[in-house]
Amino acid sequence: MSRYQIVNHEQLQDFLQKYNWSYDDSKKTIHKEFMFDDFKQAFAFMSYVALWSESYNHHPNWSNVYRHVYISLTTHDINDLSHLDILLAKKIEEYHHGIT
Repeated sequence: MSRYQIVNHEQLQDFLQKYNWSYDDSKKTIHKEFMFDDFKQAFAFMSYVALWSESYNHHPNWSNVYRHVYISLTTHDINDLSHLDILLAKKIEEYHHGIT
């Protein structure tokens, strides 16, 4: 049995509408840009995401420029979206809404 559960179309659409992420079908990724008051807040956010990523053993593709953090999620092992991408994205949203 695979460790990954592939996200179906309905689950993906529900997630995208609720959390305002975007989907790139050609790359099988969900992505979003987050903005903060300053670099310190952006870096603290990234540190939090890094800790959750480690606990899930599932890591984002991301970049940071000053107060902007761009996050892209996919499950490389299956070249598709899995429940881990949605789980991590929801955890990211939960934390982001708590600090902004």
